[in-house]
Amino acid sequence: MRNRIHRRLFAFVLPLLVGVTACDSLSSAGQFSDQDSTLQIWWSEGYYPEETETIRRAVAAWSEESEIEVELVFYSEKDLIQQSESAIAAGNPPDILYGYSLEFSLIPRLAWNGELTDTSDIIEPLKPLYNPEALESVYYQNHKAGKRSYYAVPISQQTTHIHYWKDLLAEANLSSEQIPTEWSDFWSFWPQVQETLRRQGQADELYSMGIPMSTAATDTFYQFEQFLEAYDVKLLDSEGQLLIDDPQVKVGIVKALEAFTHFYKQRYVPPNALDWGDPDNNVTFLSRLTLMTPNPTLSIPGSQRQDEITYRQRMATVEWPHKPSGKPMRYVASTKQVAIFAGSKQLKAAKEFVAYLVEPKILAAYIEGAQGRFFPIMPELLQASFWSDSSDPHISVAARQFKSIRPLYTVLSPAYSQVQAENIWGQAIRSVAANGVSAEAAADMAISEIKRIFAEWK
Repeated sequence: MRNRIHRRLFAFVLPLLVGVTACDSLSSAGQFSDQDSTLQIWWSEGYYPEETETIRRAVAAWSEESEIEVELVFYSEKDLIQQSESAIAAGNPPDILYGYSLEFSLIPRLAWNGELTDTSDIIEPLKPLYNPEALESVYYQNHKAGKRSYYAVPISQQTTHIHYWKDLLAEANLSSEQIPTEWSDFWSFWPQVQETLRRQGQADELYSMGIPMSTAATDTFYQFEQFLEAYDVKLLDSEGQLLIDDPQVKVGIVKALEAFTHFYKQRYVPPNALDWGDPDNNVTFLSRLTLMTPNPTLSIPGSQRQDEITYRQRMATVEWPHKPSGKPMRYVASTKQVAIFAGSKQLKAAKEFVAYLVEPKILAAYIEGAQGRFFPIMPELLQASFWSDSSDPHISVAARQFKSIRPLYTVLSPAYSQVQAENIWGQAIRSVAANGVSAEAAADMAISEIKRIFAEWK
């Protein structure tokens, strides 16, 4: 069984570790005429082969039907951002852009600068099909035009899920039903299991939690955003103005930093979590070196979908506990979105392709091709057996989580996308975990940096 997990682990990790650039040239004639008559699409390479193949087939089908030439280029996520920024600086971006993390960074800034096409004409006919949070997540401020509008089109969504090994709990004579639902009890439960298993001599290298403490991982700030939500920290108002000078906001930040870093300081998190990149908490968990791990997508169970025993019996997903206040948790959701550049030479074709892609049948195939890693943003898609299987130990839990969500702060202000790009929260977390800085001092430094960044965007 361990070898089987490792084989699936290798298949999951490979596209994360290797930069991928691939190009498909599609047209009814079988070749291009010239670049200006070709629709250029840049897309993030899928974590799974099925994900990439599904979008490839969708592009090919649309190209054949429309008789429009398409150049589809795949990049690793890191390369996609770098290549996009270089192309934008050179004045030669593609027509269409899609990446898994662009809503954290690039898209809010491009919308603010007036570099993206208004996609209201694509969204309006489909508006009743979308959940409200997905639409809210692409309703950006265009500073150049002096208005808010839809400057991207929602594709899917993600939030942070908590995965754990059921069979390791069983080795400690515990069951899933014994996992607490209150905040403090929940977070003390996993260290107790670690200690029990180590006393039994079964898992000397096992740590209870796989929580990143690094400045390199976007997972660090995403998971910390969920801790801020848990402590009811509201950083921006509805107009995108900072609320960070409110003394109660600082109190909440300090509490969140103390709680987040406590696990590392008490040696319940692997020591190398200080240097993790985004794949590392996944790899460590799938190698059974951590008992549980939060992760901002369902990529971990998705990687084990072909192994029914591991997927359904050994591994499980659990909802976050109630907030420290006792209120039910609200989840920070990120909407995956596709954007069209305002300077596109193939604007009509670009809009037609995106409208085709978000037709429910086409979109459903793409999201399912991602092995459930991301979640639908059209409620009607949840009727499919892939999403409605109540016996699925992962998707059924995610479905409950997505009933109470809020969008990222980046939709309120592009300045917050720079906060994330610089991983200000990751810097604060690492300073507390590795350097012994107090949570209060780290909060002061983070607040100062965030205020600096927001001042630059005025």
